[in-house]
Amino acid sequence: MLILVRHGRTAANAAGLLQGRLDLALDEVGHEQAGRIGALLREEPQGTLRVVSSPLLRARQTASYVSDEVEVDERLQEIAYGEYEGRPLTDVSPSEWERWRADPHYAPEGGESLAALLARVRPALEELAAQSVDRDIVVVSHVSPIKAAIAWALNVGIEISWRCQLDQASISRIAISPRGPSLRTYNDTAHLG
Repeated sequence: MLILVRHGRTAANAAGLLQGRLDLALDEVGHEQAGRIGALLREEPQGTLRVVSSPLLRARQTASYVSDEVEVDERLQEIAYGEYEGRPLTDVSPSEWERWRADPHYAPEGGESLAALLARVRPALEELAAQSVDRDIVVVSHVSPIKAAIAWALNVGIEISWRCQLDQASISRIAISPRGPSLRTYNDTAHLG
């Protein structure tokens, strides 16, 4: 099983800013959320979980609540928003959002397209899926790579990203079998109470 965890909240999340590759820490709420994730996942019946994280601080901090041993995989970092990083969502014009939604190969200036994101994340998912036969693997990442993982599991285009809500500190699960991946749960936040 691949257990996909979106990191806890940061001050930029709270302010409605696009973070992308900005290397920001969790805020107080984010640490509380990460603690709840850790409390839940440390109770998994399979025992010690393998934990793999994005290199960005907010993901690594969240992962540290799950395990003292965290591997880092560069391919799991958030999509690059380019010129929009650190800016409010409202700074992106409606026509720019529409262009982004219409073309998975479109990227804002200095940023990354959804197609490029999927091409980066897919090999990591395939490797982790092959390694998850013996034990569950927790993957701590960001909204866009997790949505790419959902597209991969469902064998659909990355365009579904625009039609999926993924909350902070949520957990999604992808089961791995000889027939391939299958989505078990998505955007579970029950552990946040």
